[in-house]
Amino acid sequence: MNDILTIIGMVLMLIGGIFLFLGGLGIFRMPDTYNRLQAGTKATTLGGMSVILSIGFLEPGWFVKTLVLVIFIAFSNPISSHALARANYKRGNKPFLKGGPEYDQYREVYEKKEENTEKVKEEETA
Repeated sequence: MNDILTIIGMVLMLIGGIFLFLGGLGIFRMPDTYNRLQAGTKATTLGGMSVILSIGFLEPGWFVKTLVLVIFIAFSNPISSHALARANYKRGNKPFLKGGPEYDQYREVYEKKEENTEKVKEEETA
């Protein structure tokens, strides 16, 4: 039984290492911040989860703790990635679009939110 857990742990460690390497490569290869963020987040989520889960298989006493960490990563990485991308967009860094600015689907949503925020501020000051 211990040999099977060791093999599973080593395979997960290898898979995690591959995902982490590909995530680093994606950060260098992608054209803009949003694509880099997406490549890094997806790869580090899968890579980190695989490496941490492999530790749980290699050290069965730590399995529950590693499972809690994997669940935390599954929730926190996408949320933090979204927050970083949104802050980057609000700062004025627009995505690289091959079709031109008319393909920026978030622009009109963002502009409507800005208009609503200005209306609320005007009502509060009045």
